[in-house]
Amino acid sequence: MHHHVHLMLHTYRSAELLAEADRSRALASPPGLRGRMGWALVEIGLRLAQGRPVPAARAA
Repeated sequence: MHHHVHLMLHTYRSAELLAEADRSRALASPPGLRGRMGWALVEIGLRLAQGRPVPAARAA
């Protein structure tokens, strides 16, 4: 498949997914306490998953 066609298909699919996400958000109820807590836990989990860089061992 030619790269321009491949890019065009990705662009089209991306637009479809964004439109679907917008429709889903419009139908969803506003986030309550449970939703806010859930997203806070997701954010904390993502930060923990990244981890901290391990310092290099010093030569003795």
